[in-house]
Amino acid sequence: QVRLVESGGGLVQAGGSLRLSCAASGRTISSDAMGWFRQAPGKERWFVTAISWNGARTYYADSVKGRFTISRDNAKNTVYLQMNSLKPEDTAVYFCAESTRYSGDAYSERDRSNYDYWGQGTQVTVSS
Repeated sequence: QVRLVESGGGLVQAGGSLRLSCAASGRTISSDAMGWFRQAPGKERWFVTAISWNGARTYYADSVKGRFTISRDNAKNTVYLQMNSLKPEDTAVYFCAESTRYSGDAYSERDRSNYDYWGQGTQVTVSS
């Protein structure tokens, strides 16, 4: 059974930093594209960032470009999201997602339907 578990969320002041982790079990992610999405209350789940199987390609939403960094450690079966210069509008539940169909070299990374497994989410709250 594939399982993705996010951790590292919490409450932080504007301008602060958090590092999220997504640990996978039940399947090796080394060939899979991985992504992070977020969902604010009453809103749809939106793309934040994604990374190809070997980390060579990364993709970012314009709203987080230059502030967030995605990375992965395939040996640990884990993906990370470093979030710096956090803003109140970054407040959301952050979800990790895995695509078993795409390696990440050429795919529609923003399309939720391209991801097959999802974590339960971790809350990030940024106070002003």
